[in-house]
Amino acid sequence: MNRFNRRNVKIAAIVIGIPAIAVVWWLGSPLFLDSEVNEAFPVPAAAEDQTEIETTTTTQGTTDTTTPPASTTSTSEQTAGPTTLLTGEFRDADSGHRGAGTATIYEIEDGSTLLRFEDFEVTNGPDLHVYLVPHENPTISEDLGGYVDLGPLKGNIGDQNYEVPDGVDISEFGSVVIYCVPFAVVFSVATFDA
Repeated sequence: MNRFNRRNVKIAAIVIGIPAIAVVWWLGSPLFLDSEVNEAFPVPAAAEDQTEIETTTTTQGTTDTTTPPASTTSTSEQTAGPTTLLTGEFRDADSGHRGAGTATIYEIEDGSTLLRFEDFEVTNGPDLHVYLVPHENPTISEDLGGYVDLGPLKGNIGDQNYEVPDGVDISEFGSVVIYCVPFAVVFSVATFDA
């Protein structure tokens, strides 16, 4: 092999090698790395405004600010909270794809719908997404028909929130699935209680 051919082989190796290494890292690194999140349950703006109003009333209506009036407690108790619509426990999809924690769908005071994971943990992988699925026990891609993609998984460990788009009828869904898009693999399923 002459010097010119060796140089071309080196250039080709670099041109092909660098992107190949990047793809291998993107696909393989999640198996060795965890991504942890810890999102608080969102407090609607109306509830925050109510808290500010109660504080203002307490400050203006009481001469002794160390003792709040009794009506403040009853007003807080009357404030409606989120309503639980569906809940389920994550389970392993198979021996290599494990999951645990709770998935709960709430209706928030402002009328929006929220999916929340608590005490959540799943095997990490590339490009994991959160799907609402009509099937109660999906195990393969073919079981996911009619799913709603709530977006990329924020982290494979920790509490997290996902907004459910307006107009989605929650009663049509039997489970939430953690799904690996590039490999078309179910990582974990939480079947909603009937």
